[in-house]
Amino acid sequence: AEQLRDTLLTAAGLLDRKMRGPSVFPPQPLSVTTEGTYGQLAWNVSQGGDRYRRGLYTFAKRTAPYAMFQTFDGPSGEACLAKRVPTNTPLQALTLLNDPVVVETSQVLGRWAKAQQVAVKGEQGNAAANVVSSLFLKLLARQPDPAEAEAVLAYWNAESQRLGAEIEATKKLCGNDVADSQQAAWVLVARALLN
Repeated sequence: AEQLRDTLLTAAGLLDRKMRGPSVFPPQPLSVTTEGTYGQLAWNVSQGGDRYRRGLYTFAKRTAPYAMFQTFDGPSGEACLAKRVPTNTPLQALTLLNDPVVVETSQVLGRWAKAQQVAVKGEQGNAAANVVSSLFLKLLARQPDPAEAEAVLAYWNAESQRLGAEIEATKKLCGNDVADSQQAAWVLVARALLN
């Protein structure tokens, strides 16, 4: 669980490797700590680099563990575990699509991909195809095979065209007030590749 989150943050260049110090509070759904049966916990999301510290430093409340860690078989803290039992559930797939860590990581990667596309546009004819290859290398440490590259490029083209007419959805995907349908489509591609 902790390694998965750390890997996501590393892929986007967000992981803060600062050692030692107090626990941190990364983003998570508010209801996790406000609807507990043993009292509410004010989960004040850490700011700056603390927001992206390693999972090892995440605050743990036994009655309401960090949601992403619990979804990916992290320990609850109620008992010592000699070995974690891995599971594979639909909730894990939904978390990898919607968790704030994944969304932020995808937004950073979307901005990176758009910058790469702009940088190579003048040099080569098919900048988007080059960005697909770069994303595969960055996230999966390999080149895409031709069928994968074609499918991802078709997905990016379709989403870019669809989002051109959906200004609010585009802004939400980009994570700021920028309504760039191509960047928003790269965010969706990054989310798909992270999954």
